[in-house]
Amino acid sequence: MPVIACQLYSLRQFPPLADALAMLKAAGFRAVEGFGGLYDDPEALGALLDANGLVMPTGHFGLDLVEGDPARAIAIARTLGVGRVFVPYLMPADRPADRAGWAAFAARLARAGQPLREAGLAYGWHNHDFELADLGGGETPLDLIAATGIDIELDLAWVARAGQDPVTVLNRLGRQVTAVHVKDIAPPGTAADEDGWADVGHGIIDWAPVRAAIKALGIGHLVLEHDNPGDGRRFATRSLATVSAW
Repeated sequence: MPVIACQLYSLRQFPPLADALAMLKAAGFRAVEGFGGLYDDPEALGALLDANGLVMPTGHFGLDLVEGDPARAIAIARTLGVGRVFVPYLMPADRPADRAGWAAFAARLARAGQPLREAGLAYGWHNHDFELADLGGGETPLDLIAATGIDIELDLAWVARAGQDPVTVLNRLGRQVTAVHVKDIAPPGTAADEDGWADVGHGIIDWAPVRAAIKALGIGHLVLEHDNPGDGRRFATRSLATVSAW
């Protein structure tokens, strides 16, 4: 059975964290995925996870931390039991403008993660839509990042928002995808107050072929996410019900 986790970024608008974790436990979650804003006191966070019977096998870590203080990144991961570290984002002003720039960034990204890999952690990149831009001949920044050999946590809904087919991208990247973000897109013209996202199974993504591709590739880590839910409990419970039925 795959691990089904909740990305805690989805619940950032619903403090306090202790209440959010208790809600996830009650909903049936057994795993979560962390993000950078939670790591100021990893010991306290670890205690909250333990109190709610939750584990954090994956986490999003900023490139500034991974690159600038890899020892601290490793220490945080070990304290929280994170086995897979994913760098999740690049600010617009920092994004390369051409293929050469993206190739250089991909090499930098892989180099930054080397201390983590040497420490026994898995390491990779989490995409949004900008990494799916065509650099020419159908090649994308995500292809260049993947060519370095690091892991990919593929956000399936951002792939769809970029105008690409999640199944095609999954199959192109193959077993280099070690985790996926499972989230949904609301029908056009709806959910403007939630930035056009939907609870998993309540949007427009056709999950049947995506599920089949995930299973065929043996991807064992599914992270449920909604970038801006109006109701965190609704998102968590409905999305978990959808994916648990798979």
